[in-house]
Amino acid sequence: MPEVRLTLEWPDGQASELYSPSTVVLDHLRPGDSLTVAELEQRAIVALRQASERVRARYGFACTRADEEEASLRRRVRGYEPSALVQVRA
Repeated sequence: MPEVRLTLEWPDGQASELYSPSTVVLDHLRPGDSLTVAELEQRAIVALRQASERVRARYGFACTRADEEEASLRRRVRGYEPSALVQVRA
């Protein structure tokens, strides 16, 4: 299953990586997108959960790395205003 890594540029200029075990994340987040923190959180969580379910369908178990990514993302977004903008990079 092809994995995807996107770089997120946060409102304060910091960068982080978002890992997905599936390309389904690209249905929700695309390089070049500019999203509010709230919208990024919503889309990324949906994408990570779908990716984990694709892993489950193929291998019989969910992707714990996707769960860890979701938890990490939730922690990070708490440090920003929901209306602040995040850039999605390749």
